[in-house]
Amino acid sequence: MSIGTKNRLNQTGTTCKTHLREQHSKQLALVEEFIAEIEGSGKNQDATKWNQFTDAKRSTAEMLQRVDAAFDAWMNP
Repeated sequence: MSIGTKNRLNQTGTTCKTHLREQHSKQLALVEEFIAEIEGSGKNQDATKWNQFTDAKRSTAEMLQRVDAAFDAWMNP
């Protein structure tokens, strides 16, 4: 994996987490729990898991819609 790929994957994760924290600031504890569930924790933590919300077009707007939909589905199973 090249440096550019790692940076892009990290940027995707950062964008998703920032969006969730801003959009759902009144539910911050739940947002943090959702983030931990997506990424894992400790030795199993993998920030590249956020890539599941992207598509071939790399549209940020669509990615954030998918993240919101996943969070809503997680909140209301």
